[in-house]
Amino acid sequence: MKPDGVELDFSLAAFSIPVVNDRFVHLFERLGIQDVQFIPTRVDGHAGPFFILNTLRIIRCIDDARCEEALYWRPEDGQPEKVGRYRSVVGMRIDPTQVGDAHIFRTWGWSQGLIISEDLKQALEQEGLTGTRFVEV
Repeated sequence: MKPDGVELDFSLAAFSIPVVNDRFVHLFERLGIQDVQFIPTRVDGHAGPFFILNTLRIIRCIDDARCEEALYWRPEDGQPEKVGRYRSVVGMRIDPTQVGDAHIFRTWGWSQGLIISEDLKQALEQEGLTGTRFVEV
């Protein structure tokens, strides 16, 4: 993780890996959110403690018809290991009927998005945690 700058409660490291501090972890513990792991890590130049937020739940819920664009990898794209997965998702929308009671998850086939429930969003905002940015999906 690039250590320059102001220390935040939530940051994204390379490859969209979420890095959080102990305030973030304590909130999740207090709320009883189970679908995550917090893996201790270091951030050079900062005291910490810091943790990699590993989301354990993946849900197939992207609503292709409501997205601005949802493209899939095809055999002719020359990457057979990716065929059938999303190649691009723009203006993502999810089908909330597929989510159930999940508070935090990644979407199947397109792992760039970290999706959270409205309840968790409100708790993060009320706690005043820094570094988060929310986009309704």
